[in-house]
Amino acid sequence: MITIYHNPKCRKSRAGLEYLKTKVVEFEIRDYIRESVTVDELRALVDKLEMRPFDLVRTQEDYYKENLKGKTLSDDEWLEVMSGYPRLIRRPVIVKDDRAVLADPPGKADLLGI
Repeated sequence: MITIYHNPKCRKSRAGLEYLKTKVVEFEIRDYIRESVTVDELRALVDKLEMRPFDLVRTQEDYYKENLKGKTLSDDEWLEVMSGYPRLIRRPVIVKDDRAVLADPPGKADLLGI
């Protein structure tokens, strides 16, 4: 199963969704802003992405600039922050089985064999 972590208000996320629609017929859209995302789900996601939690943080987000910039947090603390404020999560993330990519640009989804 293929899942896209999607924020419908984000231009890059919408582009990733449109790209995915041209490649596959069936996939799940995970609106993580509206539905929220758990720490465990984020932990699994960064494992599939093969990155550290901070690498998934949108540092251009105002919330980051005003509250987090310059702070040293552990991986678990970053996961907690992203779970509590999901707009900090970079997007779109596309997951296929046990692998994931940050699909920016959207063509990176091809790395999953989509």
